[in-house]
Amino acid sequence: MNAMNYQCCTHCVMDTSDAGITFDANGVCSHCRQFKETAKKNWFPNEEGQRRWEAIIPQIKAAGKGHEYDCILGLSGGLDSSYLAIKVHEWGLRPLVMHVDAGWNSELAVSNIESIVKHCGYDLHTHVVDWEDMRDLQLAYLRAGISNQDVAQDHIFFSSLYHFATSNNIRFILSGGNLATESIFPGSWHGSAMDAINLKAIHKKYGERKLKNYKTISFLDYYFWYPFIKKMRVLRPLNYMPYDKATALKELEATVGYKPYPRKHGESLFTKLFQNYYLPEKFGMDKRRPHLSSLIVSGQMTRLEAIGKLAEPLYDPTELENDIIYLCKKLHITREEFSEFINAPTHHYSDFPNWDGRYRMLKLAKRLITKILGRNIKIYY
Repeated sequence: MNAMNYQCCTHCVMDTSDAGITFDANGVCSHCRQFKETAKKNWFPNEEGQRRWEAIIPQIKAAGKGHEYDCILGLSGGLDSSYLAIKVHEWGLRPLVMHVDAGWNSELAVSNIESIVKHCGYDLHTHVVDWEDMRDLQLAYLRAGISNQDVAQDHIFFSSLYHFATSNNIRFILSGGNLATESIFPGSWHGSAMDAINLKAIHKKYGERKLKNYKTISFLDYYFWYPFIKKMRVLRPLNYMPYDKATALKELEATVGYKPYPRKHGESLFTKLFQNYYLPEKFGMDKRRPHLSSLIVSGQMTRLEAIGKLAEPLYDPTELENDIIYLCKKLHITREEFSEFINAPTHHYSDFPNWDGRYRMLKLAKRLITKILGRNIKIYY
């Protein structure tokens, strides 16, 4: 990032670390403008949202009639999925609650998950990822030197949800994804974590063993088979309520004794190090900027408060070194090898085969179909 051309949004705290960002005459960035357009169509933190969601609940229950479960919910132990879990219980739904253990759970995450499951009376289904598969894939990504090191975890989280849903005849996937706390995401930073073409290409070039039990989702599965043949739908209930991060945390603390993490995504030790050291050190990307900016545009934080948060150190030096040593030991690499990964030349995900071309063709086809039918086609609600 050229310091001479540096610019930061006058409304949020997104800056030119995002190569795709643009600013209007008032210095307001493209992310803020995009949020307004997206929120009009997909965010209902009001009575309208309550009415919409109350109309969806009977559909979920009807689809699950005669089955053990009527929906599936991924529970990471993070704030969003944890809050959603207690709401699902209040709505009287019967979720298959699933946790994917990729080998990096923090002790606090395990404790929070146990507290939620016990309070709600859920049966927890834990899918333990083959560690040798995960280790080899994560090392392949480190050797590739791309920005999104979380793909190996993220892809298996979502692919496991889809596979478990289909094997249990479940149509509805409930997601903690929401516009209130994660609406802003710089597209120039990462590609899609669901891009199995990209994942396999990176592993083929840099992996050292064949993946034996790691299940992926193909482009056709994700965009055609699941939504149109299996009639599956991804629902984001938090977009239908006034979801406030601080309020949700207080409710979780009071209800289940939930313990907060020092930073976002602190439930994963790998993600903690990746977001708070690897990204800023190697790429100059501070994930706090989109996180805080999302809170600004949704009215949960002021820009001045966000600037104050950004002034805080990303890591305590001793804690950082301990986390690096732990990661090296778990991945069976030396401290020197890790430093070499940090200092090696960077690559962009698009330097490897990916599904971007197919996605552009899909978007074009969707626009044509929408024009012919006179209505929009949605698989996420």
